[in-house]
Amino acid sequence: MTIVLDPRCTEYSTPGHPERPARIERAVPLLKDRHPQWKWHPPQAADETALLRAHSTEHLARIREATYDFDADTAAHPGIYEHAARATGAAIDVAREALQGNRAFSLMRPPGHHAMRDRAMGFCYFSHIAIAALDALQHGAERVAIWDFDAHHGNGTEDIVANNPRIAFASIHQFPGYPGTGTRSFGDVHNFPVAPLTPRPKHVAEVRRALDQLLAFKPDLLLVSAGFDAYAGDPITEMTLELEDFATFGNWLRETNIPSGAILEGGYSDELPQLIDAFLTSCESA
Repeated sequence: MTIVLDPRCTEYSTPGHPERPARIERAVPLLKDRHPQWKWHPPQAADETALLRAHSTEHLARIREATYDFDADTAAHPGIYEHAARATGAAIDVAREALQGNRAFSLMRPPGHHAMRDRAMGFCYFSHIAIAALDALQHGAERVAIWDFDAHHGNGTEDIVANNPRIAFASIHQFPGYPGTGTRSFGDVHNFPVAPLTPRPKHVAEVRRALDQLLAFKPDLLLVSAGFDAYAGDPITEMTLELEDFATFGNWLRETNIPSGAILEGGYSDELPQLIDAFLTSCESA
């Protein structure tokens, strides 16, 4: 397993914001202690060529020159363009590692799956996983699937990959809930809305159904928007999953025998490091 991390991703914050540096700072020592054999390396920041596969030149300029917050959740932090570009670069690294047959995980912030072609929102500035998928199509992949089990609909990913015949996207998410989208499926987009406080078995079954939908697409690369905010103890959602369920998702991913990699999206509970570990350990286990 390779963990892609640039420690500079912890250098920005907003007091009281759930998307905080501690998400990374607490996960790093736990993973290093439990898995001393895992490899760690920093990403290269994504360049404009990569970013423009998903975003407009105007969007890049707004992120680079931001002086006002994009919305109440998405601040114009100093240097946020560089922070977000490094997180995108990490996602690209994960996809390229996967294409070489190596397991990899991006342990970076900010997250990305709400970033639309022309809009930053929901803690997200660039659509990391969509850009990684588009980059992979330029580097040997023929068909890429994106499995998003974050508690929130990956509206940004959907906005960018919709109607691309070489990408299939599935999102399992709380609805009603932020951002209020993801109620219908179309073309290559498969949405699985789950009501708040849905019993665990039913939620887990929807995650499996989404994965099976993607497997029917016969991808040669499977990328995962690994959000851990569907955990029962998460402070900003109303879902019921437990640690064992994320381990199950990791087992399912491994059992596909498809080159795969994952990036961190949401997850705001104090148990986030343990949830990440459960998922990654199961991904790797023989």
